[in-house]
Amino acid sequence: MKTALITGLIGGIMGFIMSFLMNWLLIPMPETILANAIGNGLSGLISGFMGGFIGLLMYQRKRAAGD
Repeated sequence: MKTALITGLIGGIMGFIMSFLMNWLLIPMPETILANAIGNGLSGLISGFMGGFIGLLMYQRKRAAGD
């Protein structure tokens, strides 16, 4: 359980970093509220997926190593 929480936290941090970078570098400043909502939704979707995926990979790696 402790390992899952730690890897989930690391995955969440990675998701935060991905979302921040996408909003800072890739998604231009929105002109409308709808464009802002769509941009935030896409950023959240991608960063959430990346955070969960990285957390899962780290959990499997630690589990395979026997920690």
